[in-house]
Amino acid sequence: MKQLFIKYLVTLSYFLEGSTRYKRVKRFFDDLLNNDDYPYKKYFDLFMVFIILSSVIILVVDVREHVADWLEWYDLYVVTVIFIVEYLLRLWVHGDMHKVVIAQYEESEFFEKPFSLKKVFSEIFAEKWEYITSIPAVIDLIAILPSYREIRVLRVFVLFRAFKMLRYSKSLLQFFEILRNKKIELYALFLLLSFFTLIASMMIYVFEGAGQNPNINSLFDAIYWAVVTVTTVGYGDITPVTHEGRFISILVIITGLGAITFLTSIIVSAFGEKLPEIKQTRVLNQVAKTRDLNLVCGYGKIGQIVSDKLRAQGEKLLVIENDPEKVKKAELDGHRVLEADATKSDTLIKLNISRNVKSVLAVTHDDIINVFITINARSLCDHVEIIARCSEKSVATKLKLAGANHLIMPEEIAGLLGAVYIGQPVAFDALQAILTRKKSARIDEIEIKRGSFLDGAKVGDFDFAAARLVLLAVLKPLSPSDKMSHYVIFNPPEDTELHAHDILVVMGYNVSIADFKGRMEQSVRYKKS
Repeated sequence: MKQLFIKYLVTLSYFLEGSTRYKRVKRFFDDLLNNDDYPYKKYFDLFMVFIILSSVIILVVDVREHVADWLEWYDLYVVTVIFIVEYLLRLWVHGDMHKVVIAQYEESEFFEKPFSLKKVFSEIFAEKWEYITSIPAVIDLIAILPSYREIRVLRVFVLFRAFKMLRYSKSLLQFFEILRNKKIELYALFLLLSFFTLIASMMIYVFEGAGQNPNINSLFDAIYWAVVTVTTVGYGDITPVTHEGRFISILVIITGLGAITFLTSIIVSAFGEKLPEIKQTRVLNQVAKTRDLNLVCGYGKIGQIVSDKLRAQGEKLLVIENDPEKVKKAELDGHRVLEADATKSDTLIKLNISRNVKSVLAVTHDDIINVFITINARSLCDHVEIIARCSEKSVATKLKLAGANHLIMPEEIAGLLGAVYIGQPVAFDALQAILTRKKSARIDEIEIKRGSFLDGAKVGDFDFAAARLVLLAVLKPLSPSDKMSHYVIFNPPEDTELHAHDILVVMGYNVSIADFKGRMEQSVRYKKS
């Protein structure tokens, strides 16, 4: 009989290990209960908060007056069943029992020894007991008890239903997590206060418990007075009447003030240590709701200019920088900043680069760092546009191979501009005015929309001069499947054919460029209608 049971147990374990449906269902409930990044978890949390609040209100109202029968039925059956199912689901997703069975079976087969059911069940029990004895699980279990209305004393556990809401509040969980990191200091403070309170209560009982003080008739009265005094509450219902008792009161008050100061410093230091992590979590939560995000990796001179220009253009951007001083600088400049290392894949994965990010700008001062950023970004997403800065031409080839779409070489650009200034100072002034936008003219890129008046036309079919525009170049996709990479036709001839997704590089006044874009959008809407 035992061997038959072992056979069925092992067979079932291997079946579960190979079942994709079982793993998918278990992963779904694990994400729904424990994964804060799972999109449906917030709806489940809101549902559970509603259930908890409704049950607490029903139980509190029922203390003084009888609630309606349907509310009692709702609390007794619906709420209780939901709490029990949630508790069992959390117990189920905590660990994999079938993996314990498989590990023990393979070990017994390898060493040719008998399969030990006792060892299997002890490991499974230890794994589940770890969850059962955890504080959140204890609260979940106790929160079920108030449903048994026949036992009136169990209604005191209604408070644990309120505590159960802590599981669904990120802010409160984060607060307790911060305090847990200072548990040694808090334990030391608690033990010190407990010891001093006990000593003070015994001393006041010795000096005033023998009839001198009519309000101190037992050691419990003395302990009550010591606790009220050391916490600086001071109800005033028990006051010392002897000189010795008043001297003890002074010591207790001074100790209480010192303890409060020490407790405050512990909490402040804990929050100070966790502040960068709190900021990072807040930024990640904000970014999770953002699409078409531009990541500016590095906030040096180039990074500052790029960030300011993107913000001026109304683009959504996030600065990634691991230098605390530069992080403060970016925050003071009004940018959203994530203090992290952009060369690590985990950083880009947390930002969900494949869904939320439109472009990555690797503009740190170090070419090697820019290469690593490019490699990581391209390995995680093949369609994101990557713009990288480099100083050496030898690194430019590596960046292209790593997956960069465009390169920025500040030193080379500065050299070219210097040569233009020496040979053609007037042209340099005009170019500088356009780049810095000190004048109303600028250079802009305009993508041809599908169905617009330029889709399928030729360059000569539109009078750019009449529109107060200068067509500098046309960027065409290298292939229909690759819309990110282009080849450039400078000063395109009039018979150059234009198609959707081609990009026109034009120079003109702001009003001329805005009017041209408006015409294109209007022609698309007109054709659709």
